Parts: sequence; C-alpha cells; structure tokens
Amino acid sequence: MSTKKIPTNTLTRDLCDLAAPTGNIYETVVVLSKRANQIAIAEKKELTKRLEEFKNDRDTMEEISENREQIEISKYYERQPKPSLIAIEEFNGGEVYYRMAKKENE
Repeated sequence: MSTKKIPTNTLTRDLCDLAAPTGNIYETVVVLSKRANQIAIAEKKELTKRLEEFKNDRDTMEEISENREQIEISKYYERQPKPSLIAIEEFNGGEVYYRMAKKENE
C-alpha cells in the first residue's frame, strides 16, 4: 500500500480513465475486486491477531466492555479507508500487477 493519502469516502471517477489500462471496464472491475478482497483478508488477519491478545475464555460482559485498548484498536480499523478505495488508488498508481488468462483458442 502506498504512503499517499487515500480518501475515506467515495469519489466520482471517470470510467474511461479507469478502464484504460485493461481496455475493458468489466476486466478492471474484476481486477479491483480481487485486489480489494486481498486487502480485506490481510486487514482481517491483522485485526484478529491484535485482538487475540485480549482473548480470555472466562471474560464476563463487564470485562469485555471495559477494555479500552481493545476498543481503540477496533476504532483504528474502522477509520481506515475501505479496501475498494485502496485498490482503486493502487490501480491508478500502477501498483497492481495483473495478467489475463490465455484463451484456449490462442
């Protein structure tokens, strides 16, 4: 992921510019969705790993709701840009590698 600022809200985009690298908007959408899924899975693993530190088999509801560190970690991840927005920024910046599968006729 690049270090430049990624917007946290949705922006209007020019479909022609977005489709230019692949030549087809539908292929671009497939590339973006696969990259967004990769990002989401990585973030989920990272969040799970960080929250495992707080896991205790004998927690009561009062103990769970009072854990400030756990709440701060969760809030941090909620403030992060959506995986689809990160994927679009990476795609526009040329940071996403993709290739098309060869057709059987070729």
